[in-house]
Amino acid sequence: MYRRLASSFLIRGVPHPQLTPLCLRSRSGGCSRWEEEKKEDGVKWTQLEHRGPYFAPLYEPLPDDVQFYYDGKPLKLSLATEEIATFYAKMLDHEYTTKEIFQNNFFNDWRKEMTSEEQKIIKDLDKCDFREIHKYFVDKSEARKALSKEEKQKLKEEADKIQEEYGYCILDGHREKIGNFKTEPPGLFRGRGDHPKMGMLKKRVMPEDVIINCSKDSKIPEPPEGHKWKEVRFDNTVTWLASWTENIQNCLKYIMLNPSSKLKGEKDWQKYEVARRLKGVVHKIRAQYRADWKSKEMKKRQRAVALYFIDKLALRAGNEKEEGETADTVGCCSLRVEHIKLHPELDGQEHVVEFDFLGKDSIRYYNKVSVEKLVFKNLQLFMKNKDPGDDLFDRLNTSIVNKYLQSLMDGLSAKVFRTYNASITLQEQLKALTNSEDNVAGKLLSYNRANRAVAILCNHQRSTPKTFEKSMQNLQAKIDAKKQQIEEARQELKKAEEEFENTKDAKAEANVEKKKKLLKRLEEQLAKLNIQATDKEENKQIALGTSKLNYLDPRISIAWCKKFGVPIEKIYNKTQREKFAWAIDMADEDFEF
Repeated sequence: MYRRLASSFLIRGVPHPQLTPLCLRSRSGGCSRWEEEKKEDGVKWTQLEHRGPYFAPLYEPLPDDVQFYYDGKPLKLSLATEEIATFYAKMLDHEYTTKEIFQNNFFNDWRKEMTSEEQKIIKDLDKCDFREIHKYFVDKSEARKALSKEEKQKLKEEADKIQEEYGYCILDGHREKIGNFKTEPPGLFRGRGDHPKMGMLKKRVMPEDVIINCSKDSKIPEPPEGHKWKEVRFDNTVTWLASWTENIQNCLKYIMLNPSSKLKGEKDWQKYEVARRLKGVVHKIRAQYRADWKSKEMKKRQRAVALYFIDKLALRAGNEKEEGETADTVGCCSLRVEHIKLHPELDGQEHVVEFDFLGKDSIRYYNKVSVEKLVFKNLQLFMKNKDPGDDLFDRLNTSIVNKYLQSLMDGLSAKVFRTYNASITLQEQLKALTNSEDNVAGKLLSYNRANRAVAILCNHQRSTPKTFEKSMQNLQAKIDAKKQQIEEARQELKKAEEEFENTKDAKAEANVEKKKKLLKRLEEQLAKLNIQATDKEENKQIALGTSKLNYLDPRISIAWCKKFGVPIEKIYNKTQREKFAWAIDMADEDFEF
């Protein structure tokens, strides 16, 4: 199966000379299918044809018997106002709608879309009653779940038809799957962490917002009837098929190829190969930044301390804010004096730096780290005579750091450090934690613990899922039931052994063996449930998926699976296996990052 998946990739040559072997070797040692003719530098394709994006369906008005109430009285809303009201109503049971910033942003944006008559009436969110609308959508959702097998199959066939029409493109003669071929439906912006724009209105994407990208000789996609595209481009130096600017953060959104496509696979492979090359020079780089802690140039000292943080703490470089982003998010190079506190001694450790700032996606980064003495002294120097709002690294920005890194190794950036440290941490943790004698469940617990070490390093957090308590209760109920079964099985075994002692009968002896096997099986099942409970508890506030899909060389995980007899599907689901088909085809159990 994996070979078949891998065959859909046909990589066309890699721009970096050190990343281009004569051909990419598969597990068998022969040439894999990842290579076709090379293109000129920067050219990604010669032929690209597709149908354009599939737009979110238009709004369907609420039934007449489902009403919105204001100040206790039913109020008929205009179509646009009603649609936005449904966005909020659908989220009534979500934590977001309890947050003041979400409520304020929603209400401000909602009022902008109201008619002048509605604006005169609706002035206070607390007087708005969305409960009937909320119940309507809950009932609708339950009805969908209760559909018959035949009805669900019909809906699946309709979705498959859309997928078949819009979900594929022709790229250089190959039929390739498109990733996100549907535009996002309108709704309320959520954001991560305590994002200052949460609750704002995400507007409907229209054809007039969309730039199409295809080849000149292809059939240009037809816009929906009565509409036209913003622009049609023929740019073969990029891999996106369509783009538009979303209204919340004013940033570009793209329709891209599916992660399983050959271009995406090639890009992934290159990314991890660059990180692997860092392994050969990282000791030299570390020695250099340590030497620079004593430099007479302040700029060099600041750069050296920043690199230490980027390397050791996997901090993002910073200065990466999207255009229009208003959240006060920072990275290493944009840290201010107020974001760190210095403790000569804390909790029995010396030279402790206490970090507290909002990182990417407004996720709080809070950490207390014991650093080397020279780093601590340099930080004291950088903070001297500065106000809390002043830059910690006032002689530094991301471009200066990345330009310096490029001079040390071609393709090296602050992000490559993050990928390298994440991957090397996973590999080391897997070696330290995996017990070859464990069953598959025990090995998976070790894998998740290794992955969690990476997620903690990279500050990949999540809120505890709202279903967590209930699912833990269900799991505990299963554990309690299994313990009861084990107790009963022990009693049954004791009776069987007593019967055999009395009779010495062959049939009674066989019954003892049968009861022993049952007891052993139940004990194994209990151990597996206990492992699940431990895993679930340990991971409740850690997002394992981000690092697994974006920072960890998949060949490490695949090699581990093959070495310890763990099915790959226990680590990667079907979509992820397609994304990493190149790695599945390449990695054997002896792969080293």
